[in-house]
Amino acid sequence: MGDVAGIGPEIVARACVDPRVRACCHPFVVGDPQLLTRALRLVGCQTPVRTLASPSAVGAGDEKVDCWNACDKATAAELASIAPGKLDARAGRAAYEWLISAAQAALRSSVDAIVTAPLNKASLHLAGIDYPGHTEILAAECGVPHYAMMLYVPPSEYVRSARGLGVAHVTLHTSIASVPGLVTTDAVAEKISLLHEFLLRIGVERPRIGVSALNPHAGENGLFGDEETRVIQPGIDRCSREGWGVEGPIPADALLRRAIGGEFDGVVAMFHDQGHIPIKLVARDTAVNITLGLPIVRTSPSHGTAFDIAWKGIANPHGMIEAIQVAALLAGKKSEVGTTI
Repeated sequence: MGDVAGIGPEIVARACVDPRVRACCHPFVVGDPQLLTRALRLVGCQTPVRTLASPSAVGAGDEKVDCWNACDKATAAELASIAPGKLDARAGRAAYEWLISAAQAALRSSVDAIVTAPLNKASLHLAGIDYPGHTEILAAECGVPHYAMMLYVPPSEYVRSARGLGVAHVTLHTSIASVPGLVTTDAVAEKISLLHEFLLRIGVERPRIGVSALNPHAGENGLFGDEETRVIQPGIDRCSREGWGVEGPIPADALLRRAIGGEFDGVVAMFHDQGHIPIKLVARDTAVNITLGLPIVRTSPSHGTAFDIAWKGIANPHGMIEAIQVAALLAGKKSEVGTTI
């Protein structure tokens, strides 16, 4: 359900009763049943909520929305009084506890995939939880040292690649000032490898991956920085020796334009905004956040908590619906090809 002071409950409520979601999976909510009921009524839906004791109690064959409140009872008792659109440690704590419980259920194979509504990083920190976001929490919970955040745009009018476009990031939730020191040859090669594996799993026979430069004009032969030749190129070369189709480092502005036009199936960006801005401009709510390298399937809409419109009944659920559909697709691929998405 994410941070209950944001739009998470509303987009979850809208998605759970959407025919497209019901056609691809049986959704159930890890969150608060009373807030879910309130969110359903907010969007004009009278569908009843069924409270579960555990994921194994999920019902099927009716129109009810199942909900499992996995957070601490003391935390749950406080949720009804949380103000919409405000930072609140209680909301951060509940979002964290629900996320951990969902991840554990997926690790036990009690569920096939998890889809996360947005959490607020400041509320998370107010609750004393020292993680910058979902990706890092899930990597720690799953015990994986190698992972990546990827924005994935399914095949659509927005991108011309036949299987869609994935954009993975070498660095993520960190300051711009820290990025050059975090971009290493090993990190570049690792993200290329994770992206290459993902593209194979969704049916791209010979993935074409473009790797972004860090500096403008790819450093302009060292005039604007030497990370391209010193750090990024060796990572590309390491993967090219595996016989993979990897090109770069390419100036970011040119690379993303070419990728959206269909020249690449995947892109490795060096930092958060380098990958996020062009994809969100082009694909808007269609882009789905996927965590690569986990032994479970996890997707998310690519937007945030949107405190400014929380609990007003106007939040667009399209990103959440898209994320659920992609999760259902990946859950099927996971059973076919292995354990790590």
